[in-house]
Amino acid sequence: MVKINFILLVFFFSSISLSAQTGNFKNMIGFKSENDSYLGSGSDRYYTNGLFFNFRHALNQKDTTGRVEKKIWEAEIGQYIYNAQSGAVPDIIYVDRPFAGYLYGAAKISWYKKDEQVMSAGLNIGTIGPNSLAKDAQELLHRVIGFYEINGWQYQVKNEIGVNALFEYKRLLLRPSENADFSLATQAIVGNTNTRASAGVLFRAGSINKLTQSASTNSRISNIEGSSLTKKEFFFYTQPTLNVIVYDATIQGGLFRDDKGPVTYTPNRLVYAQEVGVLYAQNPWTASFSAIFKTKEMKSQVRSQQYGSVSLSYSFGH
Repeated sequence: MVKINFILLVFFFSSISLSAQTGNFKNMIGFKSENDSYLGSGSDRYYTNGLFFNFRHALNQKDTTGRVEKKIWEAEIGQYIYNAQSGAVPDIIYVDRPFAGYLYGAAKISWYKKDEQVMSAGLNIGTIGPNSLAKDAQELLHRVIGFYEINGWQYQVKNEIGVNALFEYKRLLLRPSENADFSLATQAIVGNTNTRASAGVLFRAGSINKLTQSASTNSRISNIEGSSLTKKEFFFYTQPTLNVIVYDATIQGGLFRDDKGPVTYTPNRLVYAQEVGVLYAQNPWTASFSAIFKTKEMKSQVRSQQYGSVSLSYSFGH
């Protein structure tokens, strides 16, 4: 999966001009790939693969009023793939986490305030079950790169369309120096696929920008005449996050279905996640790599979860 994701990344950006540009940009396209193999585990366990493509556009800042510095809207398509303790289980008794996928499209708008508060609202619509194409995607990838034969998707959760609303709030907490800061990061999701809330504290150290002009909040783009080039960023970051899980259809099956699938579980209500990463941004490019470690999402899991995340974005358009 690692090789094929890299090929997809290169293909995604191959048609973009790499010519030098000056001034700020108002558009950004991006790619993110998440995979447990990025940490050298050699496994297809639990959250095993995610692919995401997004486009962001900064709205005309002449239309902003009061304390709002900029507004950015975003469109994204993506797919999550989940396995049991392995992508090849010999029997249903080894399915300690349901096989599941979620294929979706999403839209979001974010408001960036001058006092370094960020508020976002969004909506995603997608599907779990065979219609998510997770089985097809994983089997194709394994055939292409010569991995082992997949077995276990006959136990996946059943189809259900999902509609989920997203709300996020971030704000600067403390900046003891120009090279380090702490910020609050909260999120709430309400829907029939996913209902949860989370809160964490992001720590950044290195060459950092304000939260209204930083890759950590996807705000390096702007839309105002005469704006200066956003400063380069290169920093280490870490974020501990506590998640409260109310409903997860990739674990419990479709909320509105009686027949949810051959194997479903009740999730742990509290899940702790720790992310550690590094980010580099110099217009027009932004790149990051991080490792995410999570406690068990359900008691049945044989092991806890860990995976890597790689992202690359390109800004364009004056």
